Amino acid sequence: MKKADILLVDDEVVFTTNMSRLLTNRGYQVTTVKNGEEAVAALKQKPFDVMVLDLKMPVMDGITTLQQMKTLNVLTEVLILTGHGSMDTAFQAIEMGAYDYVTKPCEIAELVSKIEAAHARKRVKEKKN
Repeated sequence: MKKADILLVDDEVVFTTNMSRLLTNRGYQVTTVKNGEEAVAALKQKPFDVMVLDLKMPVMDGITTLQQMKTLNVLTEVLILTGHGSMDTAFQAIEMGAYDYVTKPCEIAELVSKIEAAHARKRVKEKKN
């Protein structure tokens, strides 16, 4: 089965570089962008299976990015990246339709597990459409 095509959205370059490498080594296709505006532009260009979205970013934060994404009517599942101080915002994102959240710093095994679960949910939604 095809691995998920992932959009990784985070303004921390070291984090995105490391996570992109780790995920690519596990067979995923990974596109990285550094803010919400770039994420929305990327979603308009091609479909992604899972977007891993940081909540705290300059230019456009994760909540605003999620709101913008919802107007595009894409089936991309969203995993929220959050620090411990932003748990309320992570729960708000889930209420808005995000699949789940991961706290930073995160272990690659936990992230991969949640990406796989989100990708499975996306495949179910695709079959319904």
